[in-house]
Amino acid sequence: MRLAVIPARGGSKRIPRKNIRDFNGRPLIAYSITAALESRLFEKVVVSTDDDEIAMIARQYGAQVPFMREARLADDHTGTFDVVRDAYFKLKAAGFEPDTICCIYSTAPMLTADYLKKACASFEDQRADEMYACCEFPFPIQRARYIAPDGTPYPVMPEYMSWRSQDLQKAYQDCGMFYFYSKRFLEEPSSGGLIRRAFEMPRHRVIDIDTPEDWNYAQVLCRAVRELGLD
Repeated sequence: MRLAVIPARGGSKRIPRKNIRDFNGRPLIAYSITAALESRLFEKVVVSTDDDEIAMIARQYGAQVPFMREARLADDHTGTFDVVRDAYFKLKAAGFEPDTICCIYSTAPMLTADYLKKACASFEDQRADEMYACCEFPFPIQRARYIAPDGTPYPVMPEYMSWRSQDLQKAYQDCGMFYFYSKRFLEEPSSGGLIRRAFEMPRHRVIDIDTPEDWNYAQVLCRAVRELGLD
């Protein structure tokens, strides 16, 4: 059995009410719920929230909200992994014990059911314990620079500054879109022998929405991808 958990707390600071704010005509969280449901991968698609309005909207779009998240797991310092484990153990205590658990961020409007299905197939085929969505950095990280307070740039890795970009090893970033976990990983995250893998997403499907500027850019990107029919 498979479970999808979508964490969505109500206390977003930089973009108030971000999870349910209108994004190109729908609440932002609706896109993640829809992708999970349309994939037909999961026996349950659960939203973990501490907020009654988020819970109501999540149910309207087809997700389940079988419990409300405690305040101790809804502050600025709580990690997503702790929220997913909390949901898993609550559902396990109620008699539902999935083998594959997927955490889907509520701020992933570019995610589609097809990518979830491809990632899930890869995760299970490789018998992985953890798999996260990633994408390639748009520029070689080996040639990054610090900017000093006086405006002077300093190379992070001076030994690579004379290298050609095409000769440098590619590097990848966590997309912040979804994570697949095995039951074993959630129950014993520090155990040895865990198999970790990454699933590469195309850059045009990746956007981190943390600021109002991110929000505006994400809406434009979403519309462009849809209008151009990009995969």
